[in-house]
Amino acid sequence: MTDDQHPVIIEAENLGVRFRRNRGSRRSFKDLFAGRSRRTRPGEFWALRGVSFTVAPGEAIGVVGRNGQGKSTLLKLVAGVLLPDEGGVRVNGGVAPLIELTGGFVGDLTVRDNVALTAGLHGLSRREISARFDDIIDFAGAADVIDTPFKHLSSGMKVRVAFAVVSQLDEPVLLVDEVLAVGDRAFRAKCYRRIEELLGEGKTLFLVSHNERDLRRFCSRGLYLDGGRLVLDADINAVIERYNVDHPA
Repeated sequence: MTDDQHPVIIEAENLGVRFRRNRGSRRSFKDLFAGRSRRTRPGEFWALRGVSFTVAPGEAIGVVGRNGQGKSTLLKLVAGVLLPDEGGVRVNGGVAPLIELTGGFVGDLTVRDNVALTAGLHGLSRREISARFDDIIDFAGAADVIDTPFKHLSSGMKVRVAFAVVSQLDEPVLLVDEVLAVGDRAFRAKCYRRIEELLGEGKTLFLVSHNERDLRRFCSRGLYLDGGRLVLDADINAVIERYNVDHPA
C-alpha cells in the first residue's frame, strides 16, 4: 500500500510470466479461458514466478542473476511492455526504459525523427523536445548521423542515441539493461555521470548488469533472481556476495 509515511513507486505482487520454448507453438482457444493456476503444459516454462517486492522513490536497485533467470523479463514487466500471467505490478509514475538496443526506436525513421517520436511518446511537448534536442545529439555524438535512418547506425551509435534520449526524459523511473556494457570508455564515463545526476535528482533506478563495480557504484539494494524466483532482496553487497557463493567464477 502507498501512503504519505511509506511512499511506494513500484509494487510487484506474485509476478509470474509463462513462455513457450517452441516458437511455432501457440496456445489453444481453450487455453485462453483456462485458469491461471492450471498445470504448465509440455513445452512451457515459467520465466518468473512468485516474485513480490516494493520500491520506494529514489531507490537504486541492482538486478542480479545468471543469463536466462528472468532479469530482463522483470524489467519488461515494470516497463509495461510485457503482461504477467500471474500477479501484477503497479508503477506510480512513468518509466524511461533502456532495456533493448532498439526498443522503442523505428528503424526506417531518422535519428532526428526517432528523438522527436520517443520523447513525444513520453509526454514531452514539441517545445521541450526542441529545447533538449541539441543536448541529446551532443551527448550521443550523433551530429553526423542526424538524418540517417536508425537501422543504418552501428550498434554502438544506437546505444548512444537511445541512452541520450531516455536520460533526458522526465519519467521518475529509469530502467537500464546491460547497456553500459556497450560503447567506448569515454561514452561509458558520460553515462555514469548522467546516471549519478539522475539519482541526485531523486530518480528511481533499476539496473541489470553483470558488472559488480557498476552495481556497487550505483545501487544500494539488490534483487537476486535464480530460476525465475526471487532468492534474495537485500543490501547490494549482500546480494552480490550470495550470488558469488552460489555461482563461483
